[in-house]
Amino acid sequence: MYVKRSTRKTAGGATVGYLQLAHNEWDPAAKVSRTKVLYSFGREDQLDVAGIRRLVAALCRLLEPGDGLAAAAPAELRFLESRALGGAFVLDGLWRKLGIDAAMRRMLTTTRMEPRVERILFALVANRALAPSSKLAATRWIEHDVVIDGLDAPVVDESCYRAMDWLIDVEPQLARIVFDNTADLLNLEVDLLFFDTTSTYFETGDADAQVGRDERGVPVTDGETAVKQAGFRTWGKSKDSRGDLPQIVVGMAVTRDGIPVRCWAWPGNTADSALIRQVKDDMRDWSLARVVWVADRGFTSAENRRYLQKAGGHYILGEKLRGGTPEAEAALSRQGRYRHVADNLQVKEVRLHSDLADDRFVICFNPDAQVRDAAVRATMVTILQDMIDGSDKLTRDKRAELRGVISTKPGLKRYLRTTPGGLLRVDKKAIDAEANLDGKFLLRCSDPKLSAEDIALGYKQLLEVERGWRDMKSIIDMRPVYHRAEDRIRAHVLLCWLALLLIRIAETRTGQTWTTIRDELQRLHLGTFTGPAGSFRQRTELTATQKKILTALGLPEPRRIFE
Repeated sequence: MYVKRSTRKTAGGATVGYLQLAHNEWDPAAKVSRTKVLYSFGREDQLDVAGIRRLVAALCRLLEPGDGLAAAAPAELRFLESRALGGAFVLDGLWRKLGIDAAMRRMLTTTRMEPRVERILFALVANRALAPSSKLAATRWIEHDVVIDGLDAPVVDESCYRAMDWLIDVEPQLARIVFDNTADLLNLEVDLLFFDTTSTYFETGDADAQVGRDERGVPVTDGETAVKQAGFRTWGKSKDSRGDLPQIVVGMAVTRDGIPVRCWAWPGNTADSALIRQVKDDMRDWSLARVVWVADRGFTSAENRRYLQKAGGHYILGEKLRGGTPEAEAALSRQGRYRHVADNLQVKEVRLHSDLADDRFVICFNPDAQVRDAAVRATMVTILQDMIDGSDKLTRDKRAELRGVISTKPGLKRYLRTTPGGLLRVDKKAIDAEANLDGKFLLRCSDPKLSAEDIALGYKQLLEVERGWRDMKSIIDMRPVYHRAEDRIRAHVLLCWLALLLIRIAETRTGQTWTTIRDELQRLHLGTFTGPAGSFRQRTELTATQKKILTALGLPEPRRIFE
């Protein structure tokens, strides 16, 4: 079946075309094929195009969807590819709102590097947020799977590495610009800054060789005063329970709104206690107003406390309850009534004698956590009791061997008591002492103006940092790290930080999780078509949810036809 075109001469001598729907039938008697006209469309110059479109649509409804689309499309028009558009479009919009693109291009003008370094770095950040992979895999992702505005030419891995090396050089200036622009965009409150660290390990059995480092842990050349220290990837106290593998330590400062304002990386054997002093120095010139530093128990040394109070600063620090410190024992011994703050949190401020401490101490109590702690302890005691049952009949050496096994399990060792005769018993006094601590944590604060309630709620927001670590490791996939050189590892951490910054802003403005936002945006695609008249790229139609996300973020809709 086909459309037959015939022509006729008018009285005036003009040629007029006529269109007919026809097909060929075999005449068995004459043994020839004859044309049979099924329908006449009339004159070609007076064709009812709308009527034909309705007819095609009606016929396509009788076919399978794929067959109907193929039948309705012009034979010359070909669909070449489809790439994800929505996620990168939104991240790029936030990237530009923060002025990161303009800042990078401005700094690039003083170098010999090409301007598209900024686009490459954005693409690597978008890759962490949308489809985390190695840098080599990221180049294929950029070339085939995603639409990055201004980055149509292929990107090779060497270009990524050069861009990452440059990022390390400009990180201090860039971090300050990003912070200022983020504070303006979100009207951030930065009276509280939360700091915490984590570790990330490497799937290799070899640690880096020793290098010369200055007092801040930064590598220096042999000609400078330096102390030989462990390499960047080295063994340390793992927060991932992988002490068998070399690691690095990563630190992050976060506002009370959960916005990560800066990130650091240190050698894997760096102790937490000294890090917060370097962080305070790095942010000294950021023109921050009165700031209260909030950190966990690992940073509560006397030296850290003195350092954080320089230039009028203050702190809220977690205090060890089980360390047996005079301050903790005195605080827990004070009587007083708890006041309800929020949810299940209750607080009680206690005043210590100035001989012990000039700081304020706040005991926090959560009844739900008390129930959980008691249940965990009961389980531990049951396990311990099962292990030592019948041990009285063992020889002294066998009991000593069992005691050694239990000593490797901190949760059980805490409740084990050995009699003068070497017998193993459950320590009831230790159980009673632990029960007195169920659901409680102790805070130490130097600020005389904050209320006990604000101190407790401020410390509770330290969970925002912990949520950041979870997202860094599970959504952005900070690990595994495919680099060996220290600067490349540091640059990788910075890319993860920038990705976390963008997704936190998206979450703050929309009220949705990044996983939900990403899944919805990645359904917005850009298709490429080609035909006799050329090629064009057109996006899919926006859904109501996608429009709502763009509105919440203050971003325009992507244009319908790109090229």
